Amino acid sequence: MNTLNFIDRFHIWRKKIKWNRQYRNGKWDYLKTEKEAPRYAKISEIIKTYSQEKPHVLDLGSGEGVLRMVLDPLDLGYFYGVDFSKVSIEKALQNKFKNADFQVADLHYYTPAQDFDTIVFNEAFYYINTTVKAKVVNRILSKLKKDGILITSIFGEGTGCWEYFDIPELEQIEFSKVDSKNGNTSWKIGVYRKT
Repeated sequence: MNTLNFIDRFHIWRKKIKWNRQYRNGKWDYLKTEKEAPRYAKISEIIKTYSQEKPHVLDLGSGEGVLRMVLDPLDLGYFYGVDFSKVSIEKALQNKFKNADFQVADLHYYTPAQDFDTIVFNEAFYYINTTVKAKVVNRILSKLKKDGILITSIFGEGTGCWEYFDIPELEQIEFSKVDSKNGNTSWKIGVYRKT
């Protein structure tokens, strides 16, 4: 079965309310601190290394636009951030980033309106319900240009996630572990090229 049942939809709705409250109360402010800096620096480095010049980037799980804050605007063609939390997107829009747009959307159902050179699952993929993870990957890949780059950042080990990217349409070109500066947090980052 590849659809969300009533209970799953209810739990997603509850998470949306919780995340809006957490963003309003500043719980996610740490994403802009030195703790997360190594992860964002690695994603930025990957985009510079593997993406075409001035790529159009889709950031899934963009929150307040921290990745956009880290990326040099001169290196970007366009930036589009998507997050589940309305409050986080409101905060991102307050930054008035040039050549960037943000949208509130649920990744369980979201289909980008345009094609992108680079797509980032930014600490978002493990929140997607298992019953629809494969469908979400296929839907997102349909909007990644040929030879485009898919970057997936996952906290910890990412159990139950990585197998969804082991598909014929994707060639893994890098896989690395990034540690926080204090060493008590780590992320795995997979980089894939669409064939």
